[in-house]
Amino acid sequence: MRHPCEEEDGRLGGDREYWRRVSFRHRDTPENNPDTPFEFTPENLKRAKAIIGNYPLGHQAAAVIPLLDLAQRQHGWLPISAMHKVGEMLSVPRMRIYEVATFYTMFNRNPVGKYHLQVCTTSPCWLRGSDDIVNCIKKKLGIDVGQTTEDKIFTLHEVECLGACVNAPMVQINDDYYEDLSVKDMEEILDDLKSGRKPKPGPRNGRYASEPLAGLTSLKEEPYGPGFKVRSDL
Repeated sequence: MRHPCEEEDGRLGGDREYWRRVSFRHRDTPENNPDTPFEFTPENLKRAKAIIGNYPLGHQAAAVIPLLDLAQRQHGWLPISAMHKVGEMLSVPRMRIYEVATFYTMFNRNPVGKYHLQVCTTSPCWLRGSDDIVNCIKKKLGIDVGQTTEDKIFTLHEVECLGACVNAPMVQINDDYYEDLSVKDMEEILDDLKSGRKPKPGPRNGRYASEPLAGLTSLKEEPYGPGFKVRSDL
């Protein structure tokens, strides 16, 4: 049987460039095909209609991203049947929905685990040891990049910049950022998730946010009061 990501020449995609070129393709699978059951729940249908109502008449198609996100949050990932439902609600051709869903990597068009581990490996994170974080996850979970554990709990992906460069290296797990990571931190986070505990998001090295690690270098004095350096006659 031909692998679903195998080209006519029989080559399997092991490198990033190959996956980038084929990632937009859809091939029906038992769990992801036009007949995959999907309907918005009554609560989410009400929410979807409210989202559409935020846009001017004639421009409802602009709601495609929030509706796809809503569908993905409900289903856990984004099957092609959910894309069709969004297109139907917005009265736009299915191709317009495919264009959006395949462009943004935030949309998972194949099943992912309960915890979606997205490790940034762009330059700042790489310089700060993201390879060690990726290897830690692979070793501890027994999976490779792009794979899901047999119990469907964890999925691992490498991603591009997630905008937390000051706190590199970092990983996004579902909607939470875990930053300033060491291998020990990553092991603890995985152990917590395996045990059903939610680790506290944010920096793991004592920082509150993205302040200088060695302390403030400016704005250390009390601010001057009203009238500082203002002419006395004003």
